[in-house]
Amino acid sequence: MRPLAIGAGLSTKVNANLGTSPDFPDLNDELRKLDAAVTMGADTVMDLSTGGDLDEIRRAIREQCPVTLGTVPIYQAAIEAGERFDDITRMSPDQIFEVIERHAQDGVDFMTLHCGVTRWSLEELDRAPRVCGIVSRGGSMLARWMQVNDAENPLYEQFDRLLDILDNYGVAASLGDGLRPGAVADANDPGQIAEMRVQGELVAAARQRGVQVFVEGPGHMPINQISGMVALHKQLCQNAPLYVLGPLVTDVSPGYDHISAAIGGTLCAAAGADYLCYVTAAEHIGLPDEEDVARGVVICRLAAHAADLAKGVPGAAQWDTEMSQARFNLDWERMAELALDPGIVHKRRGDRVTLDPQACSMCGKFCSIKLELARQAAATGDE
Repeated sequence: MRPLAIGAGLSTKVNANLGTSPDFPDLNDELRKLDAAVTMGADTVMDLSTGGDLDEIRRAIREQCPVTLGTVPIYQAAIEAGERFDDITRMSPDQIFEVIERHAQDGVDFMTLHCGVTRWSLEELDRAPRVCGIVSRGGSMLARWMQVNDAENPLYEQFDRLLDILDNYGVAASLGDGLRPGAVADANDPGQIAEMRVQGELVAAARQRGVQVFVEGPGHMPINQISGMVALHKQLCQNAPLYVLGPLVTDVSPGYDHISAAIGGTLCAAAGADYLCYVTAAEHIGLPDEEDVARGVVICRLAAHAADLAKGVPGAAQWDTEMSQARFNLDWERMAELALDPGIVHKRRGDRVTLDPQACSMCGKFCSIKLELARQAAATGDE
């Protein structure tokens, strides 16, 4: 067992998503991505697979994954209904709960469960039409199912049944943001706020049953709305740990969405969010590859650490101080050890060989640190 704590006063944790798609169902690719995510320091991993043998893929990832693992069971329930009936809306509530229990039996640590997509929250969503509508895959599946079947979301209507499974297997509930904004123009609209209210109601119910619970948040959001959104989320959701996807602070960054998400993630975590889901450079474009996963984790860890400095998390400032000391001592090996990504430090040094092994290739003999050390030595008479 490797305990993981997420919440107030603790370091901001980082999640990496991976998983197959119908076009790329290769398990070995996902296992390589898993290794890359763990190597680069992800605290948790989520399997979002939608292609291939989903049970086999999940079990293989669980066997190889040394960190906390999450899944999204509604994907598999919908896919199996599609394979059986050629219509995902024909999945039954019993089938949804059977898939949830199957994931729990396989040793999953937490599950994203879109319980806040209810008839009421969808009415609120439709009250103010969005630019992008529902962008959550799980949220859109359930919303369409509810519409076709003229029924309430089973995950909400039978929440006690869901808690029975989670409690029995020791699985934490991640209350999914099925109505998160997928465009900055849609941020903090009635649908998003309505879902928050439902999430808060369910946090209280889960805690009463002793089931660990945290809450997922947006999405896409302009910078000036982030701190207010975090405060509102904490207020409406009983101060439950907040898990955010980004948020991306602009919609015009395809290919660089990992940077947009890091900006939003830093601000979100500094304002009180507890857990960041990485976004890769492939977001909105296609399935990420191994390199996308590795870079995405590092950039998300950077955002998390920057927020930890702002929040005064114990040990965060000390890490920076040790790096600064190594830098001033021109101790390149120590700098690499302390870096978020030691490998890139060694690579950059190797690519730019200098005449002076202590200096960098930018400054060379004009190294400011060497000049400063000489100035200090002269001032103290130790020259």
